[in-house]
Amino acid sequence: MTSTTTAGRPQRSRLNRLIRELWFQVVLAAVLGIAVGLLLPGFGEHLAPLNDWFIALVKMIVIPVVFCVVTTGIASMDNLRKAGRIGVKAIGYFLVLSLASMLIGLVVANVFQPGAGLHIDPSTLNADDVPDTSQAHVTFTGFVSSLIPTSLFGAVTGDAILAALMMSIVFGVALNMSGEDAAPLTNGIRALSDVVFRIVGWVMRLAPIGTFGALAMVVATYGAESLKQLGYLIVLFTATCVLYVLVVLGAIMRACGFGLFALMRFLKAELLVALSTCSSEAVLPQLVRKLETLGIGRPVVGIVIPSGFSFNLDGSAVYLTMASMFMAQAVGIDMSWQQQLVMVGVMMLTSKGTAGIAGGAFVVLASTVTAVGHIPLAALSLIVGVDRILNEGRVFINVLGNAVATIVIGKWENDFDADRARAVLHPSAVSPEPAADDTKVGAAG
Repeated sequence: MTSTTTAGRPQRSRLNRLIRELWFQVVLAAVLGIAVGLLLPGFGEHLAPLNDWFIALVKMIVIPVVFCVVTTGIASMDNLRKAGRIGVKAIGYFLVLSLASMLIGLVVANVFQPGAGLHIDPSTLNADDVPDTSQAHVTFTGFVSSLIPTSLFGAVTGDAILAALMMSIVFGVALNMSGEDAAPLTNGIRALSDVVFRIVGWVMRLAPIGTFGALAMVVATYGAESLKQLGYLIVLFTATCVLYVLVVLGAIMRACGFGLFALMRFLKAELLVALSTCSSEAVLPQLVRKLETLGIGRPVVGIVIPSGFSFNLDGSAVYLTMASMFMAQAVGIDMSWQQQLVMVGVMMLTSKGTAGIAGGAFVVLASTVTAVGHIPLAALSLIVGVDRILNEGRVFINVLGNAVATIVIGKWENDFDADRARAVLHPSAVSPEPAADDTKVGAAG
């Protein structure tokens, strides 16, 4: 009896630890949400507010996180030129990866022709099926205007990430240049950062509820009809996303000396939440904390992550070219390589700064279709039904790609503790005592 009790305790203990893990709760909620969407579609359609409320709570805390991390990171720098270097390197990296992502989507769409054979008459398409959000076209002047808040602290109280990033950089530089006189204020913002991340921890515990509502709504609303109608595009896009993660991001991580799958295991909770809620912003605060735990310096994390969520949307880049070519092929428009490259160039300009826009990639797609003029705007109605499903793949890549970008810039800047990263990513490969400490640190993040 004693031996049975003793043998049972470790099993119950492991089960209890598993149940308390956020990633496991998210997976369980996802399974329940899919089941409700399939079995009770009428009920599942009304669960969308659960996800909306969770996203709203996260957005409430995103801007304070950006302000605290960026401001304290720059204020503590010995050399302000480092902030400029980080920014320039990050933007250069983002542009290269975005272009590569778009070209990959373009090649896949030309090779596999997902829209060929549909033979849809453009005159039969109904532009009324296109959401109103697609009319909010992105312009260069509008992008620059979005960087300027109405007041100095208006960016912190608003919901525009780029405006908050700009204000935080300016404020951090001013604190740095003020020296000892500004030390009390810098310390106060550091204390505020601890409070903000405590709130982040509380909000993230609600992620399973948001996941449950999101997947129940998606399965109940779109169901099998959308999958049958545009299944080839969905399968092809998903396969391209998997290939991009394994080949491109995997090669970058190997060049950095780390394994991609180890990073994905470390970020499994954040990736699952992003995948199920279709929102990059839903994991931004926790991603910042996790990457600091990994050993990347706060200045690098503070600049690369917020800017990356506007400029380094690799998943959206793959989606833009594939969706554009699908629409052109579906309505029988044969675009030359010159026209396709012009389209890519327009997308490179219109795809920046849409992180704060609901359905940002769809807005960029509409803007590009209008600017290039080769594809009728009404063709957007062909993919609007499955855009929410396609969004899952692009959000997953966006989050993982920005984590990889932060590691790259951290190593490039020599502001990355590789030993600590190995201990966190591969705790079993180090000695027992340090492994226990690093595991504790990772769990706290």
